Amino acid sequence: MEILVDQFVSLATGGRPDDLLLVSIGLATTLALIWQLGGRAWALVYFLTIPFLNWSFGVIDPVHIAEPSDLFSKGIDVHPLTVVTGLVFVFRDFVQRRMGQKVLVVMALAIAWSFYYAWPVIALASGIAFAISETADWALYTFTKYRLSTRILLSSAVAAPIDTTIFLYGADLARQIRLGDDPGNMLHWANWVVFIIGKMVGALIVSYAIRRREDAGEVDPAAL
Repeated sequence: MEILVDQFVSLATGGRPDDLLLVSIGLATTLALIWQLGGRAWALVYFLTIPFLNWSFGVIDPVHIAEPSDLFSKGIDVHPLTVVTGLVFVFRDFVQRRMGQKVLVVMALAIAWSFYYAWPVIALASGIAFAISETADWALYTFTKYRLSTRILLSSAVAAPIDTTIFLYGADLARQIRLGDDPGNMLHWANWVVFIIGKMVGALIVSYAIRRREDAGEVDPAAL
């Protein structure tokens, strides 16, 4: 039991158990603020997912699925949580349905916490990527008149390439600085394509599930 507690504390503090009190107060305050703004389950999931994913790219090694070749000069590496990364855009769409434009506050809080949990370069790249891609995602989701399932799919399709390009550049640079890897270790076309596909899988699944509920009259297709 003690080992589990120690592991939880290490995870919650990013490996800095001496910060437990400050982190606990900070997280409690942040979650209370999100709740006060009207965020509920999806908002909390959205907030927690972003720092977790940024942290994971610094501590979880990619899975090597293809060796370097004439076609793939760098080979292909896939991070195990790539599909979950794609779901972040879907989570944001769900949060906006309840919170409206306040979803941008939740996004800002999540990015801020990423600087505590993730490598600074990855957090910075993630912050810039999310600021740009989520703004594009928010605008498309907010101003288009397509049915809900279509908006989720289109907003993810627009945001995923932007986010992937900026984030892979930052992850590539971070691995050069921290691990001494060669340039192009993460940002190359094969990896880029695989990341996009992985991110879109989650959006496709959720969009399909919502479309079925729309067709069954369980969800209003025009809902924001």
